[in-house]
Amino acid sequence: MTEIKKGKYFFGTVKIGERGQIVIPKEAREVFEIKPGDNLLLVGDVEKGIAIVKADLMKDLAIKILDNMNNVQDIIESEK
Repeated sequence: MTEIKKGKYFFGTVKIGERGQIVIPKEAREVFEIKPGDNLLLVGDVEKGIAIVKADLMKDLAIKILDNMNNVQDIIESEK
């Protein structure tokens, strides 16, 4: 594991197994507190590549976005 700059890491490479599986390096699991049973979200961009994010972090982000949407709606309604 190499810390490129504060909070940014390079964990090395992984191989795709015969069944299309990868092993997340131990150091990465420790840094991001990934434990057996955790759900991960796999997202991708054809030009930029693939990213893996803990699903609970995305759930928290989605809740914040939805909460803010309600605030925006309240502001719009109050201006009418």
